[in-house]
Amino acid sequence: MIYLNNAATSWPKPEDVYRAADYTLRHLAGSPGRGHSSWSLETGQTLVETRELLATLFNIQEPEHIIFTSGATMSLNLALKGFLNPGDHVIISSMEHNSVARPLFSLRASGVEVSIAQCSPEGTLDPREVEALISPRTKLICLTHASNVTGAILPIAEVGEIARRHGVYFLVDAAQTAGELSIDVEEAHIDFLAFTGHKALFGPPGTGGLYIRHPEKLYPLIEGGTGSHSEAFTQPEIMPDKFESGTPNAPGIAALGAGVKFILKTGLERIRAHNLRLLEFLLEGLKEIPGLTLYGPGKSDSMIPVVSLNIEGISPGEACAWLAERYGIITRSGLHCAPLAHQTIGTLATGTLRLSPGFFNTEEEIEKALAGLRELVKEVRGECRSLPFLPFPPPTRP
Repeated sequence: MIYLNNAATSWPKPEDVYRAADYTLRHLAGSPGRGHSSWSLETGQTLVETRELLATLFNIQEPEHIIFTSGATMSLNLALKGFLNPGDHVIISSMEHNSVARPLFSLRASGVEVSIAQCSPEGTLDPREVEALISPRTKLICLTHASNVTGAILPIAEVGEIARRHGVYFLVDAAQTAGELSIDVEEAHIDFLAFTGHKALFGPPGTGGLYIRHPEKLYPLIEGGTGSHSEAFTQPEIMPDKFESGTPNAPGIAALGAGVKFILKTGLERIRAHNLRLLEFLLEGLKEIPGLTLYGPGKSDSMIPVVSLNIEGISPGEACAWLAERYGIITRSGLHCAPLAHQTIGTLATGTLRLSPGFFNTEEEIEKALAGLRELVKEVRGECRSLPFLPFPPPTRP
């Protein structure tokens, strides 16, 4: 199997990620802040360590201002619904994921005004488009760091500076870039950073977090047991307890910490360089295949390793199934939960076929994927109608 769906969930994970989850499940049956057993203490220390690792990765000065969530979707919902009030104005780009678009569509019904900065047909954004939309009522700018459809990297540092100059808060959706690109919350003037664990951070599904620069400005959406100030009927104000009610996902957070530790040890520069090589190889090969339409910037230095395309004469869904059944090449088709982005690039009616290599892919796998696409195009064109059916091979990685 050739796995090219890392923009959805990275696979495989570093071995230490599997070990961390397994160890925590087998040996740490305690809940942090809910007892004085060695298990509870060690579990609590695991959460502290993961917060500190994430703080190092994102240059966050207050690790306790990182809260754990089930992923970027929950983080974005909290940042938007816990911060915006009727009459507030928020600016987003036309490349945002439904994790931003749907909460804001809901908030519009309660009187929140939403403006959309239009991106180019390649999915890139001119920061001046954002600045032109700022009004006296603008409270928040929310921007994806990179598109999950085109891979286009959006200018968060420039937009962050605009937000700072205008006294506007800045929320960044780093679902696709945390662990892939360098993110510095101080340099980019980020007030809220939403990230997921199961993509480039190499953690398991159901993990993620939100950095909150000013926790006093954000209202918790979930209240309950925190293991602290249990005598009070009001939610504690201390961080991270204010936003972390309930028993934490300790095995998942431990595994996420192992993923971040792998990134810090390997080096973000090395990871980015490897992924750029794969992306360049993929783009060069795709441009040589007739009948393909590529979307996005088309330049690897302006992208993360996410490539969307369409093949003349076959739908993205059919192409996705064909590649999986014939060659064991795992891709993704459809709208990728981002109709705004597809409307921007002109594929709302069709969707696209998306290929997203990751750090554990090789150039040999990219070449095999390109070979599969060449054969698919030949079959669609009627040049090769008798291709043998290859049974779906089982995974060979851990």
